[in-house]
Amino acid sequence: QVQLVESGGGLVQAGGSLRLSCAASGRTFSSYVMGWFRQAPGKEREFVAAISWSGGSAFYADSVKGRFTISRDNAKNTVYLQMNSLKPEDTAVYYCAASGRIEIMVVVTTTDLSLYDYWGQGTQVTVSS
Repeated sequence: QVQLVESGGGLVQAGGSLRLSCAASGRTFSSYVMGWFRQAPGKEREFVAAISWSGGSAFYADSVKGRFTISRDNAKNTVYLQMNSLKPEDTAVYYCAASGRIEIMVVVTTTDLSLYDYWGQGTQVTVSS
């Protein structure tokens, strides 16, 4: 069982930056692929970024590529999402998630919400224009 707690959300002006953190409980953090997803009002939850078990590989949605960076610290059981050059369309509730079922990190698996077993409660990010 893994419990995830996000933090770091808030209100920021367009062009600004935020760093989200997700702290995980348990002793097997490094055995999970970790992902960030977001959900805007009236829209479906969508993939943002994911990172491999050791942190050596990462995938990004096209909409955030070059602006967001995912990283993890397995010693601290924490995954991060550094968000730069924020846009109003980045406004959403951001969720971190853990997958123990992804065996190979390719686009089709890392972006599949159904393969993520554990989810945090979400943190609101609002970008004003």
